[in-house]
Amino acid sequence: MAMRDIRVVGDPVLRTPCEEITTIDDRVRSLVTDLLETVDTEGRAGVAANQIGVSLRAFSWNIDDDIGYVLNPRLVEVSTDEYQDDEEGCLSVPGLWFPTRRGWYAKVVGTDLDGREVVVEGEGLMARALQHECDHLDGKLYLDRLERAERKKAMRAIREQL
Repeated sequence: MAMRDIRVVGDPVLRTPCEEITTIDDRVRSLVTDLLETVDTEGRAGVAANQIGVSLRAFSWNIDDDIGYVLNPRLVEVSTDEYQDDEEGCLSVPGLWFPTRRGWYAKVVGTDLDGREVVVEGEGLMARALQHECDHLDGKLYLDRLERAERKKAMRAIREQL
């Protein structure tokens, strides 16, 4: 159990939809510990399992000193009448920030390690993190949500970093 390295853009695990967790075993418990330790660093809002190389549906968050996790999260509600267009970044796309439209409010339903239902919801940064991490688990990066001109800039910047 430890803080794990973050996979970066270009790694195929980031573009592969994650598998549902069907059994809570030592491997899943270890994954949750690693997710919690990996997210518990200044400037990290969330970490999805595939960002640490594990293709299972789980993520952790670290918003306003609230650290937690959820297994098999489903994004069940996103506000469609209020948006936020702040700059968004990603540990898997280091050093790049672009304006990304997200719902102002989001709600995720999943389970904990005991199989009990977990509901995580919030506004602002928490909503952004919930949407961002669920995208990761579906094999998407925030770059996929950028307006065309911004996406073009982002892709150029990524190529220049390589």
